[in-house]
Amino acid sequence: MQLFELYDNAKPGYQDVGDDSSQLNKYEPRKTRLTLKQINKIRLMNDVRNYERKEKLKAIQDQYGPSAEAEGGGDDLL
Repeated sequence: MQLFELYDNAKPGYQDVGDDSSQLNKYEPRKTRLTLKQINKIRLMNDVRNYERKEKLKAIQDQYGPSAEAEGGGDDLL
């Protein structure tokens, strides 16, 4: 979980609090079964997170990767 997830509104593809009926009480010993709708939401949520992770890695590589000056300018020092 990231810090912005605590303060910002829920993004599409993430958990929907209105549909969250996963809280069990002590009188329900059985595990809940996932419906196809819930499985699809989990898949979409995973796809969104993978996309965001790739975009974040691209931004980090652009920020901290080698610059164009450092790649081709090695012979100027001699």
